[in-house]
Amino acid sequence: MKNRFIQVVAAVPQLRVGDVAFNTGQIITVIHENADSGVIVFPELSVTGYTCADLFLSDLLFEEAEASLLKIAKATERTGVTAVVGVPIRFRNNLYNCGAVISSGSVRALITKTYMPTYAEFYEARWFASGKDLRGETVRIGDQDVPFGPDILAGDSVTEAVLGVEICEDLWVPDKPSTHAALAEANVIANLSASDELIGKQEYRRELVKQQSGACYCAYVYASAGTQESSTDLVFSGHSVIAQNGTVFAESIFPTCPHVEKAVIDLGVIQHDRRRQNTFENAREQYRRVPVRIQAIGSDDVGSEEMTELLNRYSYPVARNPFVPADDNERDARCRRILQIQANGLATRVRATGIKNLVIGISGGLDSTLALLVCAEAKKLVPDIRIITYTMPNEGNTSGRTYKNAMRLMELLADEIHEVPIQEGVKLHLTQLGHEQTYQGEGDVTYENAQARMRTYILMDAANMKQGLVVGTGDLSELALGWCTYNGDHMSMYAVNSSVPKTLVQFICRTYAGMCGIDALRDAILDVCDTPISPELTPSSNGQIAQKTEEKIGKYDLNDFFLFYTLRYGFEPLRTVAFAARAYPELSDEEIRAAAKNFFQRFFTQQFKRSCLPDGPKVGSVTLSPRGDWRMPSDASAALWLSELEK
Repeated sequence: MKNRFIQVVAAVPQLRVGDVAFNTGQIITVIHENADSGVIVFPELSVTGYTCADLFLSDLLFEEAEASLLKIAKATERTGVTAVVGVPIRFRNNLYNCGAVISSGSVRALITKTYMPTYAEFYEARWFASGKDLRGETVRIGDQDVPFGPDILAGDSVTEAVLGVEICEDLWVPDKPSTHAALAEANVIANLSASDELIGKQEYRRELVKQQSGACYCAYVYASAGTQESSTDLVFSGHSVIAQNGTVFAESIFPTCPHVEKAVIDLGVIQHDRRRQNTFENAREQYRRVPVRIQAIGSDDVGSEEMTELLNRYSYPVARNPFVPADDNERDARCRRILQIQANGLATRVRATGIKNLVIGISGGLDSTLALLVCAEAKKLVPDIRIITYTMPNEGNTSGRTYKNAMRLMELLADEIHEVPIQEGVKLHLTQLGHEQTYQGEGDVTYENAQARMRTYILMDAANMKQGLVVGTGDLSELALGWCTYNGDHMSMYAVNSSVPKTLVQFICRTYAGMCGIDALRDAILDVCDTPISPELTPSSNGQIAQKTEEKIGKYDLNDFFLFYTLRYGFEPLRTVAFAARAYPELSDEEIRAAAKNFFQRFFTQQFKRSCLPDGPKVGSVTLSPRGDWRMPSDASAALWLSELEK
C-alpha cells in the first residue's frame, strides 16, 4: 500500500525580537529535533520576530534575515522535512511578509502574504506591501533565483503531498488564499501567524481553522507567535492548531517555549473526500509548482503489519466503534439527534400519506424496540398516530425472555396489542412445500425464512385490514451483511432503522431508557439491550436463546468497523485490516483477516437485497440506500478485494 501518513508540526520556538541569529538557531534546533516529520510550520516572521515595528525599515535586519534562510536550508539537507518559516523579503521598492518553504537543503519558494491588516492594533501596511498581484516573479537568495509570490504550491511526487501557504490575516478574510490553493490540489495548508490573544479569540480562531480544513478537505497547520514577542501593547499566546477535514487533531495555547504540537495526517482520507464531493472544483488560477520532500512516517510503501506498527508508534487514534462516539455527552447527543431524525422522517411520511395507523412487529429484540421508540416519538409530533403492535411468537423457537420483553414494551407504548402465533401457519406452509415441519439442522434456511416471511405476510395484511403503514425494523448492519430474509423482515412500507448500524442501535435504546422517565419502560429497554442478539428462527434450548447472530456472521463491532472504513473513506482491505489491528490489539492478524474476508464476501453477494430497499431516513454519513449514497451492481465481483486479503 502507498503510505499517505505524514506527521505535521506546528512549532513555537524561543524568540528574541530582532535577534536573527538567536531565532535562526532556535528554528534549526526544532528542525533537527523533529526530523521524522514531513512538514514543520513556524510562526509569522519567526526569523526576526513579528513585533519589530519600525525596525523592519532597517537594511541590517532584513539582510541578516535573508542570509539566515541559507543556514536554515542547510538543516534540511538529507532529511525528508519541509520547513515553512516567516521572513521579511525585499522585492523592488517594497518589503513583503513571506513564508519561506525550505526543503532538501535549499529555499524552494517565498510565498507572500496577501492581506495586510491595518486596523485596531494592527499596522502592517506601514511596513509591508500586499503580494496579491505578484505572479511569476523570483527573488535572488544566495546564488539561486527563488520563486516568489502567492501563486506557488510545493509538492512531493512520492507521497503526493501538496503544500499551500497563507499567512495570518489571510485566514480571516472572505476570499481566503488557502481556498484557491486547495482547489489547485494543495492538501496541506500551512498558516504562519502572529495573532494576539484577546478574550474569546482562541475559540474563534480554532473554529476558523477547523471550518477551513473542512471546507477545503485538507490538513491545516496553524502556528502562531509565542509569548516572547514584544508585550508593549499586546500579548501573543503561541496558539497552535492542527486540523483535518473539519476535525481538530491537536491544539495548545500559552505553552512554555520552545513547544511543538504534532499530529499525523492522512492524505488518503483527504483525497477520497475530495473525489467523493464532486462540488470540489478545480481552481481557475494557475499555480507554479516547486518540488519538495515531504516524507511519510515510514516507508513509502507499506504492508498491513508495518502500517499497524506505525499507527501504534505514533499513537494514531482509531476508534473501536467508529459509529459510536467515545465521549458520553457526545454519544448521548448523537443518539438523541438520530432518534429525532428518525421520528421526523416517519412523521413526515404519515402526514404525506394521511395514514395514521402504524403497524409494527415486536420481537423483544433491539431493532424492533428502537423502531417502536421511533413510533412513540413520531406520535409526539403527530398526536393522532395510532401504534398497532403485533408479536408473532413461534412455539419452541421464541424464548421466554424476548416474549416477555415484547409484551411489556407493547403494553407501555402501543395503542393496540395483538399476539398472532405463527407455528400452525408455518407448519402448513412447509407441508404444502413438501418440507418437514421441524427444523432439519444447520443450513435449513427454508425453515428459518418461512417464519420471517410469515411474519411480514401477517404484518402486510394487518396493515391492509387496519388501513395502516408497516414500519420496518431492520438496521444498516443487517443490510450490509444480508442478514435479513428477502421479502421477509427485509421489506416494509417505511424502514426507520435502515441507516442505523447495529453498534449504535443499543446506545440509542439505552439513551431513551435514561430519558423516558418511566421506570417500567426503562427496565424493559435495558433488559432488551442485555439480551443476546438473535433472529430466533431455530429451536431454543430449554427456553433459552440458542441461535446467536454473532456466532453466524461474526461480531457486529468488527463488521461495523469494516463497513465504516470501506464506505466512508474507501479504504482498501489491507488498510482496513491495519486499522482494525490498531483498534483491536487483542485479536491476531489471522482473526482480523478472516473477519474481513467474511465481511467482503457477504457485502458483495447481498447487494440484491439493498437494491430494492423501502424508503427510510438517512441519519449518518454511511448509508446503503440505492437512491442515496450507495449504488452498486448486484453481480459485482469481490475477487479483487478478497485477493488483497491474501497478500
